[in-house]
Amino acid sequence: MSEKELSERVRQLRNLVVMAFADGSLGEREVDYVAKRCHELGLGESELSHAIRFGLGDDAALELPVAPDSREELLVDLIKVMAADGVLDENEKRLFALAAAKMEVSTERLNQLVDETLKTLDQ
Repeated sequence: MSEKELSERVRQLRNLVVMAFADGSLGEREVDYVAKRCHELGLGESELSHAIRFGLGDDAALELPVAPDSREELLVDLIKVMAADGVLDENEKRLFALAAAKMEVSTERLNQLVDETLKTLDQ
């Protein structure tokens, strides 16, 4: 894995942790999802530990990707983290909406991503 790819994967993981903490708590299902994604991203315990420390820090914020496909991957992951505990908290929704707006994702495409992602979770 290249340094750039590793950096992008670590950023993705940190973003998931930031979203998981957005509602003020970290539930078991959120932890399970973040740990699963960490493994899928080819990252280990060390990266997960660093991501959690980042998420708990005063400077914790989403780091938005530039590439359109990376943006959509992030939005899908954020939707899954938000849905993991079964409760869509207002802080999570605001953070998600802000990220989508800053990444200039159209409302139509955003609705498609939400619908497609939630359908896969129901299966």
